[in-house]
Amino acid sequence: MERIFSKSTLREFWEIHADSEQYLKTWYNTAMDAVWKTPNDVKQTYSSASILRDSRVVFNIKGNAYRLVAKINYEKQWIFVRFIGTHDEYDKIDANTI
Repeated sequence: MERIFSKSTLREFWEIHADSEQYLKTWYNTAMDAVWKTPNDVKQTYSSASILRDSRVVFNIKGNAYRLVAKINYEKQWIFVRFIGTHDEYDKIDANTI
């Protein structure tokens, strides 16, 4: 069952930013295997993650070179990738609404 929507977004990003590929693959595999029932569960796996409102979480990728914003449906165990970008690109969005 697909739990993360959408891996193609990650793939398209790492095709442009090759240095992010292994980090995004690691994040993807970790998230696929995780059972995150609450934001605290996410923090136990990724202590540097930022918990936002409306079930959004910001993950630091490659030592904070990149940011990934995901919306998590904890009940259904679905993760929606809402944004992946450089730190500068992240600064131009509203992670609470994207």
